[in-house]
Amino acid sequence: MSEIITPALVSLDEPLGADKRAVIDALAARVAASGRAVDAAALAADAWKREQTDETGLPGGIAIPHAKSPAVTEATLAFARLKPGVDFGADDGPADLVFLIAAPDTAAEEHLAVLSRLARAFMREDFTDGLRSAASPEDVVALVQHAVSDAPAPAAASAAAPVAASSASHVIHGRPARIVAVTACATGIAHTFMAADALTAEGKKEGIDLVVEPQGSSGYKAIDQSVIDNADAVIFATDVDVRDPQRFAGKPVVRSGVKRGIEQPAQLISEAVAIAADPNGARVAAAATSAMGAVPTAKLSWGAKIQRILLTGVSYMIPFVAGGGLLIALGFLLGGYKVTDNASKVIIENSLWSLPTENITSPLGPLGQYLGSVAFMIGAASMGFLVAALAGYIAFAIADRPGIAPGFVAGAIAVTMNAGFIGGIIGGLLAGFVAWWLGSLNAPRWLRGLMPVVIIPLVASIVASGLMVLFLGRPIAALMEALTNGLNALTESGAGVVLVGVILGLMMCFDLGGPVNKVAYVFATTGLAAASATNTAPYLIMAAVMCAGMVPPLALALASTVLARPLFTPVERENGKAAWLLGAAFISEGAIPFAAADPLRVIPASMVGGAVTGALSMVFGVTSYAPHGGIFVLFAISPIWGFIVALAAGVVVSALLLVVLKKFARRAPEPGLSGAAEVPSAVATA
Repeated sequence: MSEIITPALVSLDEPLGADKRAVIDALAARVAASGRAVDAAALAADAWKREQTDETGLPGGIAIPHAKSPAVTEATLAFARLKPGVDFGADDGPADLVFLIAAPDTAAEEHLAVLSRLARAFMREDFTDGLRSAASPEDVVALVQHAVSDAPAPAAASAAAPVAASSASHVIHGRPARIVAVTACATGIAHTFMAADALTAEGKKEGIDLVVEPQGSSGYKAIDQSVIDNADAVIFATDVDVRDPQRFAGKPVVRSGVKRGIEQPAQLISEAVAIAADPNGARVAAAATSAMGAVPTAKLSWGAKIQRILLTGVSYMIPFVAGGGLLIALGFLLGGYKVTDNASKVIIENSLWSLPTENITSPLGPLGQYLGSVAFMIGAASMGFLVAALAGYIAFAIADRPGIAPGFVAGAIAVTMNAGFIGGIIGGLLAGFVAWWLGSLNAPRWLRGLMPVVIIPLVASIVASGLMVLFLGRPIAALMEALTNGLNALTESGAGVVLVGVILGLMMCFDLGGPVNKVAYVFATTGLAAASATNTAPYLIMAAVMCAGMVPPLALALASTVLARPLFTPVERENGKAAWLLGAAFISEGAIPFAAADPLRVIPASMVGGAVTGALSMVFGVTSYAPHGGIFVLFAISPIWGFIVALAAGVVVSALLLVVLKKFARRAPEPGLSGAAEVPSAVATA
């Protein structure tokens, strides 16, 4: 831990630039030059993205730009003492002491704990005075090492002993007010603990009983439930979701961003005392939630809330897609492209000790047939949960745990009604909002225990799934059927296979596994039953559909991991790595995380590339005898070169177009969001 900062990472009174972006770039370059980051530009971009979300300037001439980034290989501090200071957004003027806190996105807890202890030191005048008077980089390093080793242990969940008489305005029922607080910032390193210390210090000053729970990246110690139960009010000074918010259900609550906990602790405490005495004041709902309850609502537009909700659902859904899709592809590889014909029968009637003897389609013989059938059926089971998981965790993002059951049920009903991916989204939203509304009701104390486990799941399931059955499912299914009939008519009219290839390519990339995508896929797979030696059109259509469906994830993988890494968030770059495999296995859903965060640029770019691939596949006369599998079923595709060329052309076109759109069609950042990765705090705590 003593090497978290070195003299080479310290800049004293050197000109680093006239604005905060230049200072961040210069400090990121020092981190990279010291061998602690593999890409200075990527680290600077991640820190800048955090800065744009919420400026890191603090009172007293301090700034702490920070980021958790995959570009960082070792938890690191870089320090600059600036003359003159640079504006980092603090109300009292420019900052002359700047710490860049750089942590790996997979930082170990002990590293994060050290960074958190250092953040607490920023609140001590002796520490900041020492930095301003330091004569050399070695002096700065010594100060930091001392702060890291000697800083007091976190004050999480430990009551502060009153040291002053309680203010008359802070007395409730003839005793000092009892307040509990939670602090949490997007990275969970700096602001989280500085806000905790500021509130704790102010509580001591005011002579009240105040207990703080800092929820940082290095973990947290939960406040004892008895302390919460006896509290008069709760303060949520957070930029991300409060973990286990149901612990505070029914308590009067004040919500704010984490920086207000640092800058205005006295005002927050006063507001908490006031709301404790107000019978009509805000309360923590029984089903407090991430997108709807724990984030400061003033900072999030409805569009940002819905985006956050959808990203939570997608993030939980991806493992079903990734695992299931790759298992299906492995099934084709081991069992042959006709493994689907009798896979369920094989796994029921056979075993490793009794291999199948009939209908062997595997190039590896009976053992391959059996193992391929097992892999295919497990993968198919996993993929069968896709829509239900999406709907369930969309509802979870809105209503926390009480929303999961009604969300899963609504998603399953969407599948039953052939409403697909879009039906799952609608069902999940319905279930989530109904569950959230029920949880926000001020139920009698005797009924509160039944609300999250009985009442909310029951009523929300009836409402959401009932609406899907009675009103929404059939129109979506009718739309899918109409699209299928229209495509059949176009093919039968001789309109041209190239035009069909373009249309199929556009459909496969329009909603990335949704109803339109599924219409094209079902059209292709059902057509295989009518294929013969004299009717090869279904094989052409199947090849165009599979090839075009591989374009979006592969194009996004190429753009986010190779062509333009700085234009994507850290989580998007991680998703890009996974998208290589997903795309290669013909899992279009691998592009959903990107499309959900940036649909107006990702979807058009994907559709253009898909159209190019679909057309070229038809021109080259590529045929596929396998309905799924991507590169894992190349043995069932002919000519292989035509398939690869068509795929490569579409991937390159999509990737280049997306890079151009990212560079020249920028969006204003949503307040309260810090990129796709920081989104689903319900998924990954910041």
